[in-house]
Amino acid sequence: MADKLQERKDMNADYMWDLTKIYASDDEFYKNLDSLKAKIPEIAKFSGKLKDVSSIKECLDLMMEIDCEIDELYGYAFLRNSEDTRAEDAKSMYAKAMSAYVEYSSLRSYFEPEILSLPDEELKKIISDDDLKEYQIYLSRIYDEKKHTLSKEEERILSSLGEVLGSPGDISAALEDSDMKFGKVLDKDGKEVEVNGANFTTLQASNDRVLRKNAYEKYYKNYEEHINTFSQTMSANVKNAVVNAKLRHYPSSREMASDAERVPGVVYLNLIDSVRRHLPDMHRYVKLRKKLLGVDELHFYDVYAPLLSKVEPKHYTFEEAKEMLYETVSVYGDEYLNTVKRGCKEKWIDVYPNVGKHGGAYSSGTYRTEPYILMNFTGTLDSVSTLVHEMGHSMQTYFSNKKQPYLYSGYTLFVAEVASTVNENLLVENLLSKTEDPKERLVLLNQYLENFKGTVFRQTMFAEFEKMIHEASADGTALTPQFLCDTYSKLNEDYFGDEMIVDDFIKYEWARIPHFYRPFYVYKYATSYSAAVALSEGIRKEAEGKAEGNIKKYLEFLSMGSSLDPLDELKHAGVDLSTTEAIDRALSKFHEVLDEAERLADMI
Repeated sequence: MADKLQERKDMNADYMWDLTKIYASDDEFYKNLDSLKAKIPEIAKFSGKLKDVSSIKECLDLMMEIDCEIDELYGYAFLRNSEDTRAEDAKSMYAKAMSAYVEYSSLRSYFEPEILSLPDEELKKIISDDDLKEYQIYLSRIYDEKKHTLSKEEERILSSLGEVLGSPGDISAALEDSDMKFGKVLDKDGKEVEVNGANFTTLQASNDRVLRKNAYEKYYKNYEEHINTFSQTMSANVKNAVVNAKLRHYPSSREMASDAERVPGVVYLNLIDSVRRHLPDMHRYVKLRKKLLGVDELHFYDVYAPLLSKVEPKHYTFEEAKEMLYETVSVYGDEYLNTVKRGCKEKWIDVYPNVGKHGGAYSSGTYRTEPYILMNFTGTLDSVSTLVHEMGHSMQTYFSNKKQPYLYSGYTLFVAEVASTVNENLLVENLLSKTEDPKERLVLLNQYLENFKGTVFRQTMFAEFEKMIHEASADGTALTPQFLCDTYSKLNEDYFGDEMIVDDFIKYEWARIPHFYRPFYVYKYATSYSAAVALSEGIRKEAEGKAEGNIKKYLEFLSMGSSLDPLDELKHAGVDLSTTEAIDRALSKFHEVLDEAERLADMI
């Protein structure tokens, strides 16, 4: 990767996604937008008329049609905006698509309260009618939410405020992606290196400790300078969730979020409890990292450094990464593998970073188009793992879209990270199976341990932070910069233990976590990873001829969309998250991997 990012217009188009499969051009986007805006008012004609099966079905048919079209418009605008967050044309499309969604959401807001105003027995009879068979799951779920649904006018008002209430996250993202400039730092040789959101993680994985320290301090110095703004956006975000929960008669914003996906609230609490009990193993890992790095003090700019500083980390071309992806997913069979190959060939993936590009990685798609993957590929093993991870998301989207009707094609966030992390685990296990060299194994085991650290321990720490600040806000505590930073700093002390120097800069890290603007989302990474450990172990056993049926059940799970409740979908695949058993099993695997890593560390 070049030290300096290029403008997108100067990048090789062979490694960019092809969005013409959604709309041939931006002009076509606007034509479809105009057509949709003319159609949206039609949904209002059913207001006050939802009295029987016929009217409800006609209304739902139109809603599904509009929903699907809005998804495509929003999806295209979101992807275009991610290419270069500074671009005015993409910003305009994104804003117009969001505006159309808010208008539609406001106009259709009467639907739930109106049908829920029908007498219970009459509504139950309507829901069970054969003419509404395709909508029965959806309507039953609405009925279950009756006590949390407001009046028609109240729902209309809340819907009309959707764009405004979502602005804290948009403001935070704009500040990070477009306005904040991190500048350059010096490496150990005195060479200048640019720091930005796309390469920060890569710089933190460098063998050059001087570069890591300088990049770390430069990066978080920017967050310190903007911490009042970030605290304001976070406070507004949390207040939005807290007030919404009160209006909808939920005990807390956390329970409102859990209920929205039909997940028992105790799952969240069980996760924190289980991970807290296993923190001694996390502290062991921190101690191992300190020992292998040979440092007197372990700082947060050391937590991503290669464990074996004298072993140069392997670098991979994107072509090599694709071959590693193909080998990893071949265990699922021809349909999965051939679809992945087609996706790579047909440009589902936007590969390399460019100036203004959205940081990190994600998978996104719409019902009538292929899924798309945004990456910022840098050639590290972590980048390869990210490709494998995001393709897991995309294939779950692909199979759910293929199997389910539009209404049930979108899988819930609770299961969204399972397929991706199953793929990551299989990648590491596959690489481990190819080497007995102690140093190579230790590097790979560290990748495994890092996945656990980042996806189970770290995300649970985030989840606990969210729980604490939402509860504080609900109790009337002001979410000041000091409160947010002190709370976050203390959690780092708990999770990383005495061997880690909890420096002053780490307290600003919460400000760079975009998922906090989707309240109570991050814990799902940890529960998903725990489920993924059990599933990947079962898939490996079947591949080795020691079990059967695991792959078939897993592929069925990938095709379920939201046709069942999340815990029931996972039970079908073979994992029960209603207790702490799956979390404890996953952390036992962490313990096992850590044991081997410690043995190898004593050998080299």
